[in-house]
Amino acid sequence: MTNEEKNLEQVLWDSANVMRQTMGAADYMDYALGLIFYKHLSDKTLETAAQALTDTGEMEESEVATEEQRQAAYKTYYDDPDSHDDLLASMDMDYTIKPDFTFTAFLKEIKDKTFQLEHLEQAFRDLEQSNADLLGHLFDDVDLHSNKLGPTPQKQNDLIADVMQALAPLNLDSHSGDVLGDAYEYLIGNFASDMGQKAGEFYTPQSVSTLLTHIVTSGYEDKKGFSAYDPAMGSGSLLLNVRKYIQSADSIEYYGQEIKTSTYNLARMNMIIHGVSATNQHLHNADTLDKDWPADEVTDFNAVMMNPPYSQKWSADKGFLNDPRFSDYGVLAPKSKADYAFLLHGLYHLKSTGTMGIVLPHGVLFRGAAEGKIRQKLLEKGYIYAVIGLPAGIFYSTGIPTIIMVLKKDRPGRDVLFIDGSKEFVKGKPQNTLTAANIERLYNAYKDRKDEDKFCHVATFEEIQENDFNLNIPRYVDTFEPEPDVDLGELNKEMAETNEQIEANEKELLAMLKELTTTDTKKAKDLQDFLHLFE
Repeated sequence: MTNEEKNLEQVLWDSANVMRQTMGAADYMDYALGLIFYKHLSDKTLETAAQALTDTGEMEESEVATEEQRQAAYKTYYDDPDSHDDLLASMDMDYTIKPDFTFTAFLKEIKDKTFQLEHLEQAFRDLEQSNADLLGHLFDDVDLHSNKLGPTPQKQNDLIADVMQALAPLNLDSHSGDVLGDAYEYLIGNFASDMGQKAGEFYTPQSVSTLLTHIVTSGYEDKKGFSAYDPAMGSGSLLLNVRKYIQSADSIEYYGQEIKTSTYNLARMNMIIHGVSATNQHLHNADTLDKDWPADEVTDFNAVMMNPPYSQKWSADKGFLNDPRFSDYGVLAPKSKADYAFLLHGLYHLKSTGTMGIVLPHGVLFRGAAEGKIRQKLLEKGYIYAVIGLPAGIFYSTGIPTIIMVLKKDRPGRDVLFIDGSKEFVKGKPQNTLTAANIERLYNAYKDRKDEDKFCHVATFEEIQENDFNLNIPRYVDTFEPEPDVDLGELNKEMAETNEQIEANEKELLAMLKELTTTDTKKAKDLQDFLHLFE
């Protein structure tokens, strides 16, 4: 763990401890992440203003070296009518934060005891209005007048002030990872017991995200204009991981949909923090299964990836049989389990030359009825390319083992690669972890597509057909380890040595007991009777 990660975790711990005295973890996460995001935009504003002023020769670098100096310089030139427009033009930012509304300015108000929540609330509204298309309604979930913050306006004011002070040491630019994603994962990991079983429902652990995005981008590393789609995007971690593998990262087109508004806003924040331009992010807040999206613009993608909620209920209305996403399969995923509905939605939006990866529970591999019919049709079409079994206990939302199913449309053959990755993890608390070595082994097995005893097997279509289209991994990858042969001679020797040791210990105990004495007649008789048991 690097120092910067320790810094992020320590700051999050401090801020969470301030808030957890009045509210549950699920609530204070919205406040913490919202304020972290605002601090990032504010710090970026002061940094950009300082750079603009030094580039134009208005100021020396030594004059804007500290946060306070940057704040003072930004306010001086922003408030001056003669320099205001030139400063903003040279900064060339997608949003505007006024000098009096920067995080640094608020910290000074807190120190001077003049801070008011109304100032921060107005700052949020001004920021959203400075670029409504990019930032509109982004802070709707940060209710600064909620009773969860305290029973009185003053207590609410004091609590937010304390949280902002706790976040003050955080330098987001020094953090090399997915800042909001890492913060989200840390808060879930440390406060999951307070947040309930579904704490991680909207977040895919980085290890799984890394493996999945590595797979769906394979072969496209040097492609410009790569398009990625996640119809159950959560915090956006899967989409953003694509940047690790595509060389022309600035040309990636991101498409994502999320049903929960607060999590949709988190994904938007994540995109902005990672510098994804407004023209390259296409995010939507709606129910993926209820109505198809996207439908009126780009509709198929180089990569489709998702980690949908497992066995989610959905309407399964008969009208969906005429929906082009599902109509080719003759049946619908059952009402109680939407797993195949999510899968077919994603597959519908996959380019004929693309790759899709989806995380699902093991049940999709062997459940019958409608799911069995859909699975058989997918196999007959040759769409199921690989099934990778993942270890148990690596998700925050469930302890059950899961799989990654990889699908392709345009490929020769109908064989399926099975990989048993159930043992590829390092045990941890509260979750198990896929290490870099585990991920590399699973990815290499996927790429090599060869049989490896007790680990992976390429099954022919005929082999799968003989198994009645059941894809349960143990049917294809035998991990049984026979018991080692017993050496009877060695066993007899060990038993004889053990018996000798027992006899020696009994003799030693008997000798010690014989040294015991007592003047009580009854006790003396009981002792003698006890000694006879050893003789």
